[in-house]
Amino acid sequence: MMLKKSFYARDTVTVAKELLGKILVHSTKGVYCLGMIIETEAYLEDDPASHAFKKTPRSKIMFGKPGHAYVYFTYGNHWMLNAVTEREGKAGAVLIRAVEPLAGIKIMKKRRGIKNKRCLTNGPGKLTEAFGIDGKYNGHDLTTGKVLYIDNNKQKFQIVTTTRVGIKNGADMKLRFYIKGNSYVSKGVNS
Repeated sequence: MMLKKSFYARDTVTVAKELLGKILVHSTKGVYCLGMIIETEAYLEDDPASHAFKKTPRSKIMFGKPGHAYVYFTYGNHWMLNAVTEREGKAGAVLIRAVEPLAGIKIMKKRRGIKNKRCLTNGPGKLTEAFGIDGKYNGHDLTTGKVLYIDNNKQKFQIVTTTRVGIKNGADMKLRFYIKGNSYVSKGVNS
């Protein structure tokens, strides 16, 4: 069952933890890519590493309706997929850092140009490339069940909490969460 707006309209850290184990779904021309979310990072309004720290035309979506996608381009070649959280007017978003591929693996390998399944989606830029997610999804409503959404899934696992990856400001904040022992978690893991 697809996650509803009420799931996202909560505290960002809570949503970041509870997105773990859920299923990211993207369909293009009848081809589905599915992956279990195994790593997230929370970005808060008063967080110096967050785009919401200073409201800009790019980051204004983080202050908008919960349950929408915030997709932005970074490092000159990577798209990042985030889910907007909190109530409208208060900024927050969760970066989907990594997923365990479940379906559509053949197309993911083709899009990434690699054969190693473990390296398909073990990072935020890798997963958006594998899933075919780019800037046209910025602002997409994740709660409609069309094209790009997140399905509920019940799993039992342990959550590891640690600092985020690849940031300078707010680097000491423990706002990164991942499923302990999952081999698709991105770099910097000591599980």
